[in-house]
Amino acid sequence: MNKLPPDKRAQILGMMVEGNGIRAISRMTGVSKNTVVKLLVDAGRAFAAYQDQALRGLKSQRIQVDEIWSFVYAKQKNVPASMKGRRDVGDVWTWTALDADSKLIVSWLVSDRTTDAAKEFMDDVADRLVRRVQLSSDGLKSYQPVVAAAFKNKVDYGQVVKVYGQEGNTAHTGRYSPPECIGAEKTVVSGTPDPKHISTSFVERQNLNMRMSMRRFTRLTNAFSKKFENHAHSVAIHFMHYNFVRIHQTTRVTPAMAAGVTDKLWGLDDMVRVLEDWETSASQPEITATPTP
Repeated sequence: MNKLPPDKRAQILGMMVEGNGIRAISRMTGVSKNTVVKLLVDAGRAFAAYQDQALRGLKSQRIQVDEIWSFVYAKQKNVPASMKGRRDVGDVWTWTALDADSKLIVSWLVSDRTTDAAKEFMDDVADRLVRRVQLSSDGLKSYQPVVAAAFKNKVDYGQVVKVYGQEGNTAHTGRYSPPECIGAEKTVVSGTPDPKHISTSFVERQNLNMRMSMRRFTRLTNAFSKKFENHAHSVAIHFMHYNFVRIHQTTRVTPAMAAGVTDKLWGLDDMVRVLEDWETSASQPEITATPTP
C-alpha cells in the first residue's frame, strides 16, 4: 500500500496542529481528503499510545484540572431523536490535567461530564504521579468524591468557584459572551493546600490553546467533528505537539523537557518517527505461546 513520505506527513501534521481543517490541508498539499483522515486516525492512535507510556512516574508538585466543552455531529439539543442516548454524538467534554510548573499536560480524557468520566480521569491522573501533590479544580461536584478515592486522601486539594454578576442568573438568553466575573472563592477541600496556589488559571489558559489550535473546537462554525473517534484523535495529536514540540514562552523549553520526560527538543520529524514506530509495532504478527507437551 502506498504511504506518504515522512516529510509530507510532517507537513500535514504541522498543519493540523496549527488549526487547519481537513479540507484546507487537502487543498494546500494536494493530498486526498481520505489520505489526510487516515493520517489523522493513525497519528492519533500512535500519539495516544506513546504518551500513555511516556507520561508516567511524574514528579509534579502542583496539578490543575479542568473540562472544556465541544460537540460531535450536533449540539446536544439538536441531536436527532433516532440518535438520542448515544455517547458518540452531542456534547463532548475534554478533561485535562496540567502541571502548573512545567506546563505539561499530564493526562486527558475525551468523554462526557458524568461522575464516571470524572472517576476514570482522576484515577489516571493519580496513577501517573509519584509524590503528594497540590490539586486545584473548579467547583464541579463530581470532583470531590473521585479525588479522595483516586489519591486515597493523600492530596492537598482546593477548589476555585467563580462568582459572576447579575447577568449570570439569566439562562438561555442567547448571549454569547459570558457574564462578568466579579470574583473567585477559594475553598480547601482536603489536606493543607497553599491558598496562593489554589488556582485553575494555567489550565484555563490551556483551554484557549485548544480552541485556537484545533479547528474542531472553534465555536460558531461548521468545523466541528462529525465523528467522536476523529475528535479524540485530534486531541491526542494536539497534546503530542504541545507536550514535546512546542516551546512554552514561560519555561523557554517544551513542557516535556521541563518535566524531565525528555532531554531534547523534538520536531515534527520526531512525531513522524513515533508514528512509524507504532505502525511497525502494529504490523507485527501476534505471537501465541504454544503449550509444552
